[in-house]
Amino acid sequence: MLAKVLSCVTIGMEPYLIEVEVDVAGGLPDFVIVGLPSASVKESKERVRTAIKNAGFVFPPRKIIINLAPADIKKEGTGFELAIAVGILVATGQIFAKNLTDYVLVGELSLKGELRPVSGILPMSLFLAKQGNKSLILPRDNGKEAVITSVDAFAFNSLREVKEFLENPSRFKPLEKIGWDQIDKQTENHVLDLKDVKGQHVAKGALEVAAAGGHNIILVGPPGSGKSMLAKCLPSLLPPLIKEEILEVSKIYSIAGLLNKEKPLITEPPFRAPHHSASLTSLIGGGKLPRPGELALATCGVLFLDELPEYRREILEALRQPLEDRYVTIARLSATVTYSANFQLIASANPCYCGWYGDLEKECTCTPYQVNKYRNKISGPLLDRLDLQIEVPRLTFQELADEGDSESSQEVRKRVIKARAIQHNRLQDCGLTCNAQMTGKEVRQYCRLDKEARNLLKQVFDSWGLSGRAHDRIIKVARTIADLRDSENINSAHIAEALQYRSFDRKVE
Repeated sequence: MLAKVLSCVTIGMEPYLIEVEVDVAGGLPDFVIVGLPSASVKESKERVRTAIKNAGFVFPPRKIIINLAPADIKKEGTGFELAIAVGILVATGQIFAKNLTDYVLVGELSLKGELRPVSGILPMSLFLAKQGNKSLILPRDNGKEAVITSVDAFAFNSLREVKEFLENPSRFKPLEKIGWDQIDKQTENHVLDLKDVKGQHVAKGALEVAAAGGHNIILVGPPGSGKSMLAKCLPSLLPPLIKEEILEVSKIYSIAGLLNKEKPLITEPPFRAPHHSASLTSLIGGGKLPRPGELALATCGVLFLDELPEYRREILEALRQPLEDRYVTIARLSATVTYSANFQLIASANPCYCGWYGDLEKECTCTPYQVNKYRNKISGPLLDRLDLQIEVPRLTFQELADEGDSESSQEVRKRVIKARAIQHNRLQDCGLTCNAQMTGKEVRQYCRLDKEARNLLKQVFDSWGLSGRAHDRIIKVARTIADLRDSENINSAHIAEALQYRSFDRKVE
């Protein structure tokens, strides 16, 4: 007998509807899955066989062929197991289901016949909500991922409960949906606050500019000067995510299997800090069937690379394209996928191997060759893409002992939110949200310089030997500074402050 059950799979960020066709025929007992299944899908056969038996059903000793259509899409993961099991039980008359194709079944089976959560439920439920005529059957632990969409979702604990639902669906109600007003109240407390950082007033001002304009930033200074602490304060300065951003980043975390089952949405800007020993695949993403890496997981948030020169050269150079285009494309034999990489990069570095080059009190033990070798690990094209290059000097005893109150992250965040609102109103027709996202076209349109500011920039451009990219980024930083000062025009003071945030460029003066 032939049965057809619908399931779903995500390739990259795109969900696809999969038809699970089950044929149970005479002949020697066999169990075959066709339709371009991966190794994880082929392994499902033994779990499905055992789950059916232990759930109180009979696994037919006949020839069973499972076809996953369309056959040209690579099938990955364990989410097909529920659909395969139900298809076998329907084909053998152990489940009498009406309107089976009105439902999409996704879930992994345990050996006892219980349903286990799978990744990618959020993008699947958003996809099915657009279809409008399908309901989703899924494991109980995945239930909260589906209730934030308009799709009707039914969550169960076991294969036996799914049978009862399919045979008498009128007895069950879909999961109660959660409104966005409830989701917006779910906020996180940031561990580090800007008021906890002693001294470093220039670096704090640079962080405010970076947060207000979405600019990339690098902090350079000796060990113990507070670079890492400053970097970890950046998320507390960023404005809250809007609905579109919440869905974008939550979809990526759902695909990666990193969503908390009790909190199905990422409502605060994520903060990712991979170690410098991380592989290229873990950072960029990849695998036989490409999965999101740290760049994608930092979307709408912050990617912190501590000790930037210690990362391998191939990793640093791989950052260049995502920093410019704000997406990353991973090409593999089985698929080519594109993930969002709209993150804000904050990096830290020592000035040399020993960390004391340029310090006024502690002598550097590195040779000039070693200093140049260390600094050359960060290529010019990558450095060009870091809008703010800030020196973080050693703290004095007086600064460490200062008991005075400094601005909290919450106070700075209010100014950041106000500046972001100005940018949104200015750039919304271009589909942009902050100054850092502007291209050359928007820079020419929205960043007009007065004569004095233009002359200052021209003088510095010639004497410092700046690139065209650095020229535009200085103007974008100046535009952000003007927004923070509530100034409609960019003047020479804004350009001068932006130039002060280009420490590495000043070295070649």
